[in-house]
Amino acid sequence: MAKGQAAGCAFCKMIRREMPSHPVYEDDVSFAFLDHRPLFPGHILLAPKVHYQTIIDLPGAMIAPLFGNAQLLARAVEEGMGAEGSFISINNRVSQSVPHLHIHIVPRRKGDGLKGFFWPRHAYQNEEEMIRVQQTLQTTIAKIQSKSASVPNN
Repeated sequence: MAKGQAAGCAFCKMIRREMPSHPVYEDDVSFAFLDHRPLFPGHILLAPKVHYQTIIDLPGAMIAPLFGNAQLLARAVEEGMGAEGSFISINNRVSQSVPHLHIHIVPRRKGDGLKGFFWPRHAYQNEEEMIRVQQTLQTTIAKIQSKSASVPNN
């Protein structure tokens, strides 16, 4: 088992490839995958590779790289899914179905039915739709990253 991971944690198992998932992004710091119970298709969960239960447990040095990835994925969700915006959230303990810090990145559209904290789930029609969304997001992330790499620093 990788250093800093929890043996029984579902997300740690996904990161170690011991449990199936639909990854859309991975780097040295984090692992992002499609939520299997999405609010809308394209709903991503972004988790640090090291097991931290809540944002309170996250070391300060991890904040910038993790939230830099959240920014990248929010852009990818909006562009790749043709969304008008995105919703980004973190639960700490209450409503945290897996006790491993994770950031929800959800595509949003005006009139999509999300109101307050009533979140109706919209499942993928089938595995093929989930794979299409996964591939769309992976391609969009790569496109955004290549554009960013080609822009000179100011």
